[in-house]
Amino acid sequence: MDWWEAITLGLVQGLTEFLPISSSAHLRVVGELLPGGTDPGAAFTAITQIGTESAVLLYFRRDIARIVSAWWRALRGEHGRDWRSRLGESDPDARMAYWIALGTLPIVTFGLLFEDSIKGPFRNLFLIAGTLVLFAVVLGLADRTGAKERTLDQLNARHALAFGLWQSLALVPGVSRSGGTISGGLLMGYTREAAARYSFLLAIPAVLGSGLQQLVTSLDDFGSTGTPSLGATLLATVVAFVVGYVVIIGFLKLVSTRSFMPFVWYRFAFAAVIVVLVLTGALEAVRSAA
Repeated sequence: MDWWEAITLGLVQGLTEFLPISSSAHLRVVGELLPGGTDPGAAFTAITQIGTESAVLLYFRRDIARIVSAWWRALRGEHGRDWRSRLGESDPDARMAYWIALGTLPIVTFGLLFEDSIKGPFRNLFLIAGTLVLFAVVLGLADRTGAKERTLDQLNARHALAFGLWQSLALVPGVSRSGGTISGGLLMGYTREAAARYSFLLAIPAVLGSGLQQLVTSLDDFGSTGTPSLGATLLATVVAFVVGYVVIIGFLKLVSTRSFMPFVWYRFAFAAVIVVLVLTGALEAVRSAA
């Protein structure tokens, strides 16, 4: 992978990670369309997501600091020594820390169970096109029918786990982490902004954990035939961080006033483009990064 190709993929990652259009699907397609013609792979995707999640950490730094601080005070018993108080019964910020932890369990569990499929069969372009279409329908229905009344102060354990299950669907490229989580939130009656903000916070431990794990386990593979070098991967990660931060600002402003329908139509169009490219031989439906 050349440096400019790494920059291109970092730009794609930063532009698409937070929008409900699937960054992993875009990296899969754009990576193969570049002159090198190689699927950058699940490891490259996971590591570049560290860049975009670092943008989340920067943007939500005050929220994160407040949540961690409130959780620690509740755990120490400052609001009471009983277990309900320690679990943040009287402090929504302390509860949020537990809800994020609970919501992270599904994607960690399924990620470990289906790791081989995530790196292989799930990257089939026909499957990706299908999930793009399916979850375009889901997102469109959720946006049209959701009550859009609940705020994050009303989040409870059942909803936190449900959010996590929706997020875990993004292990299949084409679903979209934000798209799955936001769709679930809308269907449970949360406002667009509440669902979007929680999708960002919920992704932090899962994405950073996955990216760091891939970084450690893939160190010996970087630079081998058909695999991006470590330098190119890190460059793409930095680009993804810068672009991702700008996208967060714009996206949160957008969802507070606009519907998700433009993203729904984009998903349909992108799926159609993928199918055409595969049928015409411009892309291979199944291609190994190695």
